[in-house]
Amino acid sequence: MLNNRLEEELNKQLNAELYSAYLYLSMSAYLASNNLSGFSNWMKVQFEEEQFHAMKLHQYILDRGGRVELNVIEKPKIEWKNILDVFEDVLVHEEKVTSLINNLVDVAMQEKDHATVNMLQWFVAEQVEEEANVSDILDQLKLIDGKGSGLFILDREAKQRIFTPPAKE
Repeated sequence: MLNNRLEEELNKQLNAELYSAYLYLSMSAYLASNNLSGFSNWMKVQFEEEQFHAMKLHQYILDRGGRVELNVIEKPKIEWKNILDVFEDVLVHEEKVTSLINNLVDVAMQEKDHATVNMLQWFVAEQVEEEANVSDILDQLKLIDGKGSGLFILDREAKQRIFTPPAKE
């Protein structure tokens, strides 16, 4: 059974994951409107991943006898200067999510909730992967200054990305 403090913190994270999904959907729309359908697809996959993360927390809260509390989702940004600006925002956002997950692990440790600490290790590893993927794309975009034939190639590569839910543990 979750204690009140941990239930509240897990609900905050669940809602943060839903905001992340909303943000990536907004970025997808922006990129589509700028004829970058591959990167728009990449963001749609991010949207699906964030929904998966939210549902993983949703189920965990319920499995531990807690109550899920959904809050209002803040309106995300809808305009960026260019694709570099988009991916710089993605990296900043993922770094923020990493700090939220790390703080949540700290709370679970303080509360001596070993099951939650264990479950959150999946999110810790996921954030390492998220930041690395975004950093790689951002580095490539910087190399080509976010334009030209290099952008065309990267956009085409981004179109190949698909969402594959992780295998059941």
